[in-house]
Amino acid sequence: MLNRPCHGVIAAPFLPMHADGEIDWPCLERYMDWLAAQNPTGIAMNMDASEVIALSEEEQDQVIRTCLGVVKGRVPFLSGIVAGSTQAAARKAERYARMGVEGFPVFPPFPTFSGAPVPGEMIYRYHKAIADAAKLPIICFQFPKGWGPDYTPDILRRIADIPELIAIKEASFDVAQTLSTIEVAADLPRKIGVLTGSDTFIFEAMMMGCNGALIGFAGTFTGELVAMHASVQEGDTSKARAIWQKIGPIARYCWRPPIRDFRPRMKEVLRLQGHFPSAAVREPQLGIDDTERAKIRSLMIENGLLQ
Repeated sequence: MLNRPCHGVIAAPFLPMHADGEIDWPCLERYMDWLAAQNPTGIAMNMDASEVIALSEEEQDQVIRTCLGVVKGRVPFLSGIVAGSTQAAARKAERYARMGVEGFPVFPPFPTFSGAPVPGEMIYRYHKAIADAAKLPIICFQFPKGWGPDYTPDILRRIADIPELIAIKEASFDVAQTLSTIEVAADLPRKIGVLTGSDTFIFEAMMMGCNGALIGFAGTFTGELVAMHASVQEGDTSKARAIWQKIGPIARYCWRPPIRDFRPRMKEVLRLQGHFPSAAVREPQLGIDDTERAKIRSLMIENGLLQ
């Protein structure tokens, strides 16, 4: 069950595919079973990491059905809400709620929310309509500057009035923005969690005061990130830092520019771990070359993550 304010590590997993870009459904089932066994706070599919924009509506629905059939209530299961209009987003949230989804990270509707400034009332009404339709927890989504709306303190205070809003995914990849969001959230009359989505400094974001993470990097090294978060909460920063020193180099390499290539890079990590048979992605996304594959393998060996 997801509570307000939300805390912990929510995994945003990847989507296994065959070389032709079709979804590898048996692999997805095995992967979901493994992820649920790592005891994250939740699992969120139909996110950027799982290539939601490249999927048809029917495929998105089947991803939900397949994953729910495996997870079976072991951990809360969430779905991203990606839509081009308020009406479409609300209908999707209502449909997924009937299917058994327990919460919704809400993507801003592009390109409507592109460019600054975005009116706070537009952002509020979009999230409110989704919350009213599903009557389930929602999480708003702070993207890097220039990618989506900027959740200014005033806008964050406004949407925090929505009872169903339990957290913000703070994925600005900006330390100053992260600190500002943490400070604003701490002063809200209705408390919400701040979940880092900045894969390159997850440990540091938790030390700054983030309540956890909603993050693609938790699509692997899930147990390590759960243990790291627990250590931060318990005040054992040495243990938490030691975990991050081992896995952080992989995150920083996979999320380096061009950031869009984090998907095939992370699928290569999953392939090396034996979770995925291939690192295939769906076009127009391209795969990575032999140089990158060799570097990922080298980093994992250097950090004791691969025999």
